[in-house]
Amino acid sequence: MSRCAEAAAVAATVPGAGVGNAGMRPQMVPRQASFFPPPVPNPFVQHTRMGAARRIQTFFLGIVLLPVRALLLGLVLLLAWPFAAISTACCPDKLTHPITGWRRKVTQPVLRFLGRAMFFSMGFSVTVRGKIASPVEAPIFVVAPHSTFFDGIACVAAGLPSMVSRNENVQVPLIGRLLRALQPVLVSRVDPDSRKNTINEIIRRATSGGEWPQILVFPEGTCTNRSCLITFKPGAFIPGVPVQPVLLRYPNKLDTVTWTWQGYTFFQLCVLTFCQPFTRVEVEFMPVQTPNDEEKRDPVLYAGRVRNLMAEALGIPVTDHTYEDCRLMISAGQLTLPMEAGLVEFTKISRKLKLDWDGIRKHLDEYASIASASKGGRIGIEEFAEYLKLPVSDVLRQLFALFDRNHDGSIDFREYVIGLAVLCNPANTEEIIQVAFKLFDLDEDGYISEEEFSTILQASLGVPDLDGSGLFKEIAQGDSVSYEEFKSFALKHPEYARIFTTYLELQAGHVFSLPEAGPAAPSTASNKVSPESHAESPSDKKDD
Repeated sequence: MSRCAEAAAVAATVPGAGVGNAGMRPQMVPRQASFFPPPVPNPFVQHTRMGAARRIQTFFLGIVLLPVRALLLGLVLLLAWPFAAISTACCPDKLTHPITGWRRKVTQPVLRFLGRAMFFSMGFSVTVRGKIASPVEAPIFVVAPHSTFFDGIACVAAGLPSMVSRNENVQVPLIGRLLRALQPVLVSRVDPDSRKNTINEIIRRATSGGEWPQILVFPEGTCTNRSCLITFKPGAFIPGVPVQPVLLRYPNKLDTVTWTWQGYTFFQLCVLTFCQPFTRVEVEFMPVQTPNDEEKRDPVLYAGRVRNLMAEALGIPVTDHTYEDCRLMISAGQLTLPMEAGLVEFTKISRKLKLDWDGIRKHLDEYASIASASKGGRIGIEEFAEYLKLPVSDVLRQLFALFDRNHDGSIDFREYVIGLAVLCNPANTEEIIQVAFKLFDLDEDGYISEEEFSTILQASLGVPDLDGSGLFKEIAQGDSVSYEEFKSFALKHPEYARIFTTYLELQAGHVFSLPEAGPAAPSTASNKVSPESHAESPSDKKDD
C-alpha cells in the first residue's frame, strides 16, 4: 500500500478541506524558502555539441596531433617511472613516515618537471595565479570545482602534494608507482573502518607541523559540470587547520574535458582533448582560510564558509547535491526513469527531513511505480488520481498542490519526498488507534463493517462515491474488522494512521465552528459520529 494514500487524507485534515465551498477554504501554508528548488537542477550532466565545421577541424587535427600526443604522453610516463621507483623503494604501500632525505630531494624536482611536461604534451596551456602557501601556513589544499580527471593539473601546479586515493589505484602498473611517489592517503573499500582511519591519517599529517607534504583534497567528492559548487564533504576540514582554496577554470569555447555521470566517456574525452590545438586551464590559489573556534568545533560550518568564498570568486551558485544524488540517479535509471529524476539535493533533504539514503531510495521505488508510465518521469494530476484510486476532486487537487511546490502542474521526485515527509506524519499511538476504531464502529458492536468503514472514509476524504473496499480487504480477514486486526494493520502501516483519524479532526472542526448562541445539540453516545436527530446522509455531512 502506498504512502500517497495516507497523504490523500491529510488534505482533509486542514480545517475546511473537503467541506463546503472550495472558495471558503483557508490558504495553503507558505512554502519554506529552504525547500525551494536548487538554482542548478542537474550539475551531473554535460552535453558538448560540435558543429560540422568543428567536427571537420577536429578530425584533420586529430590525424596529426592524436598519435604525436599519445606518444609523448607515454614517453613522459616511462621517464617518470624510474624516479618514482627510486622515491618509493623499500617503502610499504601505507606509509607510516614521510619520504625524506636524498631520495625526496633528488626525485621530487624531476617528477614536478615531468608532471608539467606531461600536461604540456597533452596540449594544456596552464596559467597559475596567486601565491602557493607553505606546509606550515596551510597543510591542506581544497580544490574545486572538480569536473574531470584532468584536474590533476592542480596537483602538479601545487608542487605534487599528497592526495587521497583508493587503495586499488596504487596496484595499477606504472600509474600506481607514480601515485605512490605522492605519498597518498589510501582509502580501502573493503575495510569497514576505512573512513575513520582516513580521517585520522589526514589529521595526523595535517598537524605534523610541516613534517609531511601538504594534502590536496577535492571536497566535492565527485565530478560536476562546473555550473555550481555542490556540498563539500567535511573530511578536509575536520583537522581544524588552515586550508588554501584552489580554483580551477577551463575557459575554452569547446568543452572537451568535463567528465560527468551523463556525457562523454573517459576515452572519448581523451581523444577529443588530444585533437584540439590547445586546452586552456587556469589554477588560482586563493588566500589561506583559518578557522575560528566555532568552525574548529564544527567542520561542516567551516566547509560551508570556504565553499561560499570559492563560489563567490567563481561567480557560480552553491547547491546541496552530493555523491548520494549520483547513486540515486543510477537507481532512477535502473527503474526506467530519466536519470535526473533521482536528484533531490541529498544533503539538504536528509538533514532537514531526517531521512537516510535507504529511506529516500525506498521512496524512489514508490515514485517509480507511479511515474514510470508518464512522460519525463513526472507525476501529473491524472497519474496521481489513478494511483490513489480516487477521482479528481477538490480534495485531490488541494493535495496535489501541496506536493507541487513550484506549481508547474507536475510532481517530481524531490517534491514527492518533501511532500511525504512534511504531510505524512501519522499519529500512531495506542490512544489514537482506540479513538479511531470507535469512530469507525458506528453501531458499537466491537467490529467495523465494510459499510461503516466506507461511510467514514467517504466523509473524511470528501468523496461521497469513493469505493473503500480495496483498503477494507487489506485490513479485514473476514467480513468485518476487529480491534486487534485494526490495531495490527495500523502498527504495520503507520502511513494510514492519518486516514483513521481524519474524521475525528473533521468532527472537531465542525463542533468548534457551531454558533455560540445556537441550540444545544441532543446528547449522543460517546462514539457516535453524527447527531441522531439529523436525518442526513454521509454525503450531506461532509457539507456541514
